[in-house]
Amino acid sequence: MSKVLMKGNEAIGEAAIRAGCLNYFAYPITPQSEVAEYLSRRLPEMGGVFLQGESEVAVSYMIFGAAAAGERVFTTSSSPGISLMSEAISYMAGAQCPAVFVNIMRGGPGLGGILPSQADYLQATKGIGHGDCRLLVLAPASVQEAVEMVMMAFPLAEKYRNPVMILGDGLIGQMMEPVEFPDHLKTAPSNKNEWAVNGMETRKSDRRNLIRSLYLDPEKLNENNLILKAKYDRMKKEEVRFEAYNTDGDYGVLIVSYGTMSRVCRTAIDQLKERGIEVGMIRPQTVFPFPETAVEKAAGKKSCRVVASIEMSMGQMVEDVERAVKGKRPVQWYGKCGGDVPTPEEVMTFVTSLAA
Repeated sequence: MSKVLMKGNEAIGEAAIRAGCLNYFAYPITPQSEVAEYLSRRLPEMGGVFLQGESEVAVSYMIFGAAAAGERVFTTSSSPGISLMSEAISYMAGAQCPAVFVNIMRGGPGLGGILPSQADYLQATKGIGHGDCRLLVLAPASVQEAVEMVMMAFPLAEKYRNPVMILGDGLIGQMMEPVEFPDHLKTAPSNKNEWAVNGMETRKSDRRNLIRSLYLDPEKLNENNLILKAKYDRMKKEEVRFEAYNTDGDYGVLIVSYGTMSRVCRTAIDQLKERGIEVGMIRPQTVFPFPETAVEKAAGKKSCRVVASIEMSMGQMVEDVERAVKGKRPVQWYGKCGGDVPTPEEVMTFVTSLAA
């Protein structure tokens, strides 16, 4: 398959179409508005549905309705927009409705700025909505990986009947890279007739389906939450994804970094290697579930003296890294969170100070 040069946001939109999703509801917000611009043209060509809602809140409930009817549906937004969708995301998790949410992160808190950030890590992995809800969260480091993760996200959402989030950043959305859309990631919607509210005649069933997250009986609510917890535990067993870089040999410092920041760290690692300083890296490709075992194993190597969480936030990933390391090595943080991406030289200076 030949590659085509595409902007990240446009490639994300095309990836959803190639994955068999023809329903997209959204509200514009920088730095991801090009997804909507692209799909406003492409979806009508494909016989799909594009709708710009009056707000992110309205959009989130449009998604809830389409998902409850068993349709593949997704949206894209950025930081404050995802916050406005969080109520409906919790409803969808409680009602076990699959959908895909793409967050192209910008700086915060509040309105913050429009430049790249990774400051929604805690929101995505631990606080996306009220109650005991969790999302499966994929974190791409390139436009190609964003394409693949978007295409993977729809069958994963259907597998677990749960919202899935792609956690990117402004650079992922705005950069241009060659991409291809793998045929093996094209899938058909699965099992929607078993649970969806798409009509008994459509399902050839005499049983009514009910989609709800309201359980006034405490025993029923507890039972539902136990079902959800079992699903999240299954994600932890089956869906952990990560990349190990330069970890085969000895190294004094282990970096844990994800997304665009991991690309900067990779460059720094290569340049430090030329100076005779060996540094390893674990790059989470899922941030929930977090690759705890991989980080623990890499940090436990005899040569490793310190672990560094390097991210475009004020250390939001540190607690996950610390939990994985289990106190066996000190964990340090380095990063920025104003839209100014740390350079390879800055990372090298920090890592060198740790290796001294």
